Amino acid sequence: MKLLLDTHILIWWMNGSDQLPAKLRRILRRARHTPPVFVSDISLWETAVLVELGRIELDMPLQEWLERASAAPLVERVGITPAVAAETTRLPADFHRDPADRILAATARALGLRLMTVDQRLIRSAAVPVV
Repeated sequence: MKLLLDTHILIWWMNGSDQLPAKLRRILRRARHTPPVFVSDISLWETAVLVELGRIELDMPLQEWLERASAAPLVERVGITPAVAAETTRLPADFHRDPADRILAATARALGLRLMTVDQRLIRSAAVPVV
């Protein structure tokens, strides 16, 4: 199973947070044997914005955290490719308007990945396969 991490999952995973559900932690542990785990550049941007707005705190300076998240052994970064950009226009009309979530959903769809998330709006939408 190839995974794309939602931003909150990336943050919890990198920070070793107890907020990461045990089931998802087990899946990520198993992923060590079948890398990579995909991380969208939009999640790096979204993390920076959340830090800037004071909505999250990291245990190290932002740039260092972003570099570590990008270079983690299992991680393969994925950008906003033409296919991903085009896929955002194919999401259902009622799909929520958050640009980062739209890009994450489109990335998963375009690359045939499952989005690891606990975001109920994404899960209920059924627009993207989720874990």
